[in-house]
Amino acid sequence: MDLVERAFSKVDRQNFVPESLRDQAYIDTPLSIGFGQTISQPSTVKLMLKWLDTQSDGKVLDVGSGSGWTTALLSQIVGLHGKVLAVERIPELVKFGRDNCESLGIKNVEFFQAGKEYGLSKYAPYDRVLVSAAAKKLQQELITQLKIGGKLVIPVQNDILEITRTSDNDYKTITHSGFIFVPLIGQ
Repeated sequence: MDLVERAFSKVDRQNFVPESLRDQAYIDTPLSIGFGQTISQPSTVKLMLKWLDTQSDGKVLDVGSGSGWTTALLSQIVGLHGKVLAVERIPELVKFGRDNCESLGIKNVEFFQAGKEYGLSKYAPYDRVLVSAAAKKLQQELITQLKIGGKLVIPVQNDILEITRTSDNDYKTITHSGFIFVPLIGQ
């Protein structure tokens, strides 16, 4: 079983949806978590995590962490010696995500209230950056927060871009089309 499959088997989505929607947690569809935000469709999250290709012991930034589900999945993938930093703009969702992860005893994650910048440059560089909401355009500052060889997976409009930083000034992009996400706040 690969790291993504193992994470999905260990992290129950039901623990990251509002109580009123728990009976729908296993449906392959996005669900509302309030504040105009959603917990993404499981099949899409699985694809994004496979494209992100996170390794054990990695340092990962989770942008738009919402309910903390992707943060918890990433924490399983990076393992005890890895670290996940989660950033969210909506204060109530920062608390919701943090509380959800803490209630499951997840120790290798840290949640932050997002500021005006995209990402969290204070703790950069990262091995991987995952964005879980659609940007109107590619956010270059997220690429600069990657290590050389690091990877960013970000929805931009109706595509998911898989970006690998190849040098200080260059990166290569693979485009996966046909997706819909809630908008990235602050654009």
